[in-house]
Amino acid sequence: MGEYEGRVEGHRDGHGLVFLDHGEAPVYLAPQEMRSVLHRDRVRVRILRHDRKGRPEGRVLDILERRKTPIIGRLLHEGGQWLVAPEDSRYGQDILIPKNATASAAVGKVVSVELTEPPSLHSQPVGRVAEVLGEIDDAGMEIEIAVRKYEVPHEFSAPTLAQAASLPERVRPADRRHRVDLTDVPLVTIDGEDARDFDDAVYCEPFKRGRGKTAFEGWRLIVAIADVSHYVKPGEPLDDDAYERATSVYFPRRVIPMLPEKLSNGLCSLNPQVERLAMVCDMIVGTDGRIDAYQFYSGVINSHARLTYTEVAAVLANTRGPEAERRADLVPHLLHLHEVYRALLKQRARRGAVDFETTETQIVCDDNGRIEKIVPRTRTEAHRLIEESMLAANVCAAEFIAQAEHPCLFRVHEGPTPEKRIALQAMLRSLGVAVNLSDDPRPAEIQAIAQATQDRPDATQIHTLLLRSMQQAIYTVHNSGHFGLAYEAYTHFTSPIRRYPDLLVHRVIKAVLAGRRYHLAASEKTRAPEPRKGGRLPAKGAKPMSQETALWEAAGGHCSANERRADEASRDVEAWLKCRYMREHLGEEFSGTVSAVTAFGLFVTLDALYVDGLVHITELGGEYYRFDEARGELRGERTGIRYAVGARVRVQVSRVDLDGRKIDFRMVREGEGDKLLARGERVRPAGAAAELAQVQASDRAEKARTRTAKSGPAERVPRSRKPAPQRPVPKARTRR
Repeated sequence: MGEYEGRVEGHRDGHGLVFLDHGEAPVYLAPQEMRSVLHRDRVRVRILRHDRKGRPEGRVLDILERRKTPIIGRLLHEGGQWLVAPEDSRYGQDILIPKNATASAAVGKVVSVELTEPPSLHSQPVGRVAEVLGEIDDAGMEIEIAVRKYEVPHEFSAPTLAQAASLPERVRPADRRHRVDLTDVPLVTIDGEDARDFDDAVYCEPFKRGRGKTAFEGWRLIVAIADVSHYVKPGEPLDDDAYERATSVYFPRRVIPMLPEKLSNGLCSLNPQVERLAMVCDMIVGTDGRIDAYQFYSGVINSHARLTYTEVAAVLANTRGPEAERRADLVPHLLHLHEVYRALLKQRARRGAVDFETTETQIVCDDNGRIEKIVPRTRTEAHRLIEESMLAANVCAAEFIAQAEHPCLFRVHEGPTPEKRIALQAMLRSLGVAVNLSDDPRPAEIQAIAQATQDRPDATQIHTLLLRSMQQAIYTVHNSGHFGLAYEAYTHFTSPIRRYPDLLVHRVIKAVLAGRRYHLAASEKTRAPEPRKGGRLPAKGAKPMSQETALWEAAGGHCSANERRADEASRDVEAWLKCRYMREHLGEEFSGTVSAVTAFGLFVTLDALYVDGLVHITELGGEYYRFDEARGELRGERTGIRYAVGARVRVQVSRVDLDGRKIDFRMVREGEGDKLLARGERVRPAGAAAELAQVQASDRAEKARTRTAKSGPAERVPRSRKPAPQRPVPKARTRR
């Protein structure tokens, strides 16, 4: 039936899938076929047959490339043999370790293993311990595991560190040449309390042009972004390492930065009361929220204050409060920022941009890195003010580059596919939301649904469904707009400290301002990544790309893939922390909401803890439940009981699998815990301690069996104390 090449992705249950290079449906590999290959190996397969749903099943013909990265796991000694059980269950096989290759690691230690002999149909893989990471319960071990498991570069090269060390400690006179002096402008940074790097500063003042009835009124909005491109040059070690990482990775209590600390927390961080180099987007915004004019230029700024979202929100809520008194000199400018934000919101509504009300959570850890509590993030007017300011600068950057017809990386977000549109419509109808989406839905249609359902009890679940119906945003040289924000062109300009595409956008803008072109250079280190699951493929019949376009597209693919990698690593760490946290709540009961329905059970989000877990279909009672895919619900054939997204349930924490990052619930039977449910409390039933011990013992026994089987808003602005310098007012580039 044909031979194909692709990359293997293992499954914890033993089988695997081969994601083919040219985008056809993935090929299923039976557990027997997976004995000779490992997760992430590159293979050639032959399709043998198709199942009843038309899914291909194949056989491995040849192993084209073995994955050479180390495997992380725990060292065990069983049956007289040393072996490592991979932490990533997708590898599917334990690795045998000769007794002289354990690096003197003790049983139970977390180690990094290099393979010396690959697996075959008749033998397990063999390896040697290359690094001993420590105990599984060590603080921060989950992060050490994740950065290696997902191959996140976490150590800068020696040349990069040497180059960073050679950079100056402050802005030098030579650095100020050909730059606009904005040091007297009271720009401020507004970030979270725990922020360590500050890459954007903002300022707003009223603006009026002309006289009489024809006068234009609005605001001048300045967004200054750290000029990383002044220090990070193409082809230098700093640039190579930044490209390889492509993004900073954020974990609870730790960040793996894209740039060394001297840049990310020093020279390129807009710290208060020090001069910093910046790329400036200077905009004129009308009272209707339209950006009437804008221009970009290089500048020198001096942030007048480091403000927090909480502080700014308090000032906006009460201009006579203690926070406002402490920042009296800045209050007028903050009020102007709030005014321009409200105007930009009007334009957002006119565009029909999508705005979901979803609950974001924040993990609060103790000094040992363990979860202390999980709390919902509160988005204030201050958060939204900064978001709209950054969106305005980003869309100006995209339009500036598009008008110059210069290749660059756009941030593209596409709407629902036909299949997802049909599924979304069916699920909304099952929830009583009668809508008819057009064949090619516009953002305004999705936003109309979000607004119509925002007061429903299940609004969060409906908005989550809307969000999941859309495709993932990617970086690409081909500009096809941003569906969610309803922009014809959009890019990322505002975070070059932590995102490589933003750094490229800065370089392109500088080149266009200088009348030049910025050319990407191909090198061994800055090559395109391997195809990854979920990546967008070129349309069939698409015209061949020029060499330059191909380089940009490769860079976009690399940055998109590494963004996904960072998200996966962060989610993995959060899942591990949540599992560790929930082990302390085994046997306890909680109320929750069904967040997803599948053929094998219900996913429930607990109200008090904001943790998700699975109620397997076998825990729903002694009858047969049929999964209605169109309605997105499970229905009992005998009783007619239905479980759908948004249903309120009460569950008990029954099992926690730390290695598998899985939390299992069981449904509390009718009558159990009703009074507690009404009060919104939780309870640990009598005998929970014994149940906890029993569950943990059961987990250990199951792991042992598994290993065995695997092995056979406005006031007067105060005057500046010195004359304002001559600086440009954006008028040259007027929006049509």
